[in-house]
Amino acid sequence: ILDSGRKYYLQFTTIDYKSGENAGSCLATVLYQKKKPPPVVNIKCTETKDQKKIEEEDNRLYQKLRHQTKPIIASNIPDIYGNIEPALEPVWALAVAGSSYIMWEKSTENLGYSMAQVKSARQWIRKDDFIEFDFTVLLHEIPTQEIISCHMRLTWRPGHPLKVKYFCASENQGLEDGSGVESGSATGILPEKGAKF
Repeated sequence: ILDSGRKYYLQFTTIDYKSGENAGSCLATVLYQKKKPPPVVNIKCTETKDQKKIEEEDNRLYQKLRHQTKPIIASNIPDIYGNIEPALEPVWALAVAGSSYIMWEKSTENLGYSMAQVKSARQWIRKDDFIEFDFTVLLHEIPTQEIISCHMRLTWRPGHPLKVKYFCASENQGLEDGSGVESGSATGILPEKGAKF
């Protein structure tokens, strides 16, 4: 316990979201400050998955989404039976990556979040090389069991940070803006305050 809050030391393994394979091991320190979240996180990971393979997977995901002749418009991913249409798996993957930023920023020592559902998704066709989506995501708050609705705008292209701007219905504050600092797959998403949408 520090004057500024509580510090935790963690050792954990990560798994590939799609394949379920071991993706590496990490050591982290997490400081929950007495003041407002987000926590201060220092993390070091040893990846078992080849970086070139990660880049290839990112590029496949990007190509599927970038070359749409019509914008993707979808709702209720997964459906009431827990199924995700194969064509919508890239949309789900992007929503998971973007919502992880929201969950990280909103989490406290006593509150955590998991993604429950993409209520709606809409792709915006851009003239540049980035892909852009608006999502409404439902987050499950633990331990309160509340469902929090958040609107999220996400832009990304491989080799560039994932950018996420969001607003959650339960908040009275303005829009939050965050950006990844890792290139490619948004495996490390950290905040950067900036313009609102």
